[in-house]
Amino acid sequence: MGATFIEKLLRRNTGIADAKCGDIVTVNVDRVMIHDIFIPFVKDKFEEMGFTKLWDPDKVVLIYDHLVPASQLDDPRHHRIGNEFAEKYGLTHVHRSDGICHQLMTEAGYVKPGNVVFGTDSHTTTYGCVGAFSSGIGYTEMASILGTGTLWVKIPETIRVVIDGELPRNVTSKDVILRLIGDLTAAGASYCALEFSGSAVEHMTVASRMTMANMAIEAGAKCALFTPDEKTAEYCEVELTEEMKTLCGDPDANYLKTIHYQGSELVPVLACPSQVDKIRPVSDLEGLEIDQVFLGSCTNGRLEDLHTAAAIVEGRTVAPFVKFIVTPASRKIYLQALEDGTLDTLAAAGAIITHPGCGLCCGRTGGILTDGERVVATNNRNFLGRMGTSKVEIFLASPATAAASAIAGKITAAK
Repeated sequence: MGATFIEKLLRRNTGIADAKCGDIVTVNVDRVMIHDIFIPFVKDKFEEMGFTKLWDPDKVVLIYDHLVPASQLDDPRHHRIGNEFAEKYGLTHVHRSDGICHQLMTEAGYVKPGNVVFGTDSHTTTYGCVGAFSSGIGYTEMASILGTGTLWVKIPETIRVVIDGELPRNVTSKDVILRLIGDLTAAGASYCALEFSGSAVEHMTVASRMTMANMAIEAGAKCALFTPDEKTAEYCEVELTEEMKTLCGDPDANYLKTIHYQGSELVPVLACPSQVDKIRPVSDLEGLEIDQVFLGSCTNGRLEDLHTAAAIVEGRTVAPFVKFIVTPASRKIYLQALEDGTLDTLAAAGAIITHPGCGLCCGRTGGILTDGERVVATNNRNFLGRMGTSKVEIFLASPATAAASAIAGKITAAK
């Protein structure tokens, strides 16, 4: 019998040649990420455990992204403790307002194909876009890794997702992953690996794969995995080795189940309030008036997302009384979009362009809404109270749908 992607990756990491789904193994961690919200708790637990030094300071990345700029009185405490921790234990990789953690981890080259990576945020599943096993953990687990460099995990079962054919012009990877979450339900992939393949996946950019890996957690997945290819190697600035090419699931592997989609049959969709798996075609909701549109987050704040929106709004104007907030996922993306004129186009249409960061997605800095307001957003969660009060209606959408809706002032699909 063949092996799944995750079985192959963890066999290589642990040296256990016959490791299989359901086995509990101790993995050797290649990199960890801690963000500003969790650093005080990680520090306290690390020292409570009696550790006096990091297992490898070069493998630890500290990122300030959720609480910048500070918007609540306690936020500066997190920054201060983070700075003290970095200085005391010799951290060599600290990012202050450089962008969203999940964008930076691959963009800055911290994660490579075949790596085992953990982070103090549930959307750490994002790094599967480059063929890494990555998953979110709590501060106690993180403190343990900081002291030992290892963590035990149960090898997850795998759900194979095959997407073939060509996607329609107005359908993006965001629509694909939302459709999958709707079909699986929010708990349908609990503690499973989602393994993506098919001709449509092969044609996707790394950025598009990031969107899908990012939202795998919304179906309960432990990780999401894309086989490394030439695009992956170019993005990660590594050579595409024969060993890297073997990081894929075998056809005769033991899969929990296989889900197959034909790309041409997919349509633009929305996740409706207030569940990520409450999926409906955009066409069912066209004409519903909105108050705000948000383009950004670790799900859809990349350059190709900004390009998509700019192409739709160019020469047009955001609807009256609609706020269109655009947040690039990193400083690098911000500068690229500034240099190529994308931000000019968005600003000319009436967009409000903010600094890179997590802000609005987690209901922090700038743009929160109030009772009775409705927002179309490209982030990953639409839970009650996520972007303001519990009476705000959040519809999750692709960048194309978001931009078209901003111009129309109501929910509409891009043409």
